[in-house]
Amino acid sequence: MKQGFFNWFIFVILSIIWGSSFILMKEGLVSLSAYQVASLRIIFSGIVLLPVAIRHAPLIPLNKIFTIFMSGVLGSLLPAYLFCIAESSDGIESALAGTLNSLTPIFVIITGALFFKSNTNTNKVIGILISFTGSILLLLSKGHLKEGQNLLYVFYVVLATIFYGFNVNMVHKHLKDIGSLQIAAVALTLNAIPALIVLAFTGYFNLELTSKTVLWSTTAAAILGVFGTAVASIIFYMLVKRAGAVFASMVTYGIPVIAIIWGVIYGEKVGWKQVLCLAIILFGVYFANRKVKQ
Repeated sequence: MKQGFFNWFIFVILSIIWGSSFILMKEGLVSLSAYQVASLRIIFSGIVLLPVAIRHAPLIPLNKIFTIFMSGVLGSLLPAYLFCIAESSDGIESALAGTLNSLTPIFVIITGALFFKSNTNTNKVIGILISFTGSILLLLSKGHLKEGQNLLYVFYVVLATIFYGFNVNMVHKHLKDIGSLQIAAVALTLNAIPALIVLAFTGYFNLELTSKTVLWSTTAAAILGVFGTAVASIIFYMLVKRAGAVFASMVTYGIPVIAIIWGVIYGEKVGWKQVLCLAIILFGVYFANRKVKQ
């Protein structure tokens, strides 16, 4: 009972962190390019975890280092760029990006079956479909699905969720014997190197870094990196190990709930349709994770 409660506690914390990340991403994009925001996000996450990486990297078997690095690439680095590009000025709205992010659990099941020979019980499949339906209905109820949406930007988010799905299965199967903190620290520290190279090529260091607008966007990217990537990755890897790949990936269904709460804070109206959609999403999460009577 206690273990189950703690898993749900982690689930809620992650939903809050990642549900708030889209706002920070938008703030970063006010004065910086998508590549700059994504690069800064990964760099700051690597910096804050560098002391942990230095301490624990020598204790990790050499044959696991590349897997950990790829976990960072698929679970943080590439999705960071894909989401930022998708939400740039010419791209899609954060509401649509957040809804498409709900594809992650579906791709966890698909990539798990195709590449990791994993099985998923019927309850989880039905629960995921219920929650995803609730996410789509929520998007439609808020009127965010518009004609003329650039399908290329939509594809970027879908591709990010495929990477997420593969990464979750990879961690669950190949990195069980390594601590969550160690995985996150080493993965993000290593991935901060290519991110720094990309940042340098974007001309970031030629900007007027002391101007209020650039400083604010950099701060937003830094907060996004520390909490939305570094802290969240540690907690997420912990949840994958404790509760399994599918349950951990269903955190993406908590994001619309947090998005609605942020909307209320910023003065948006929330009607019965939105409340009903959120209830459908949460019921799907519950259904997917209820214990099946033998």
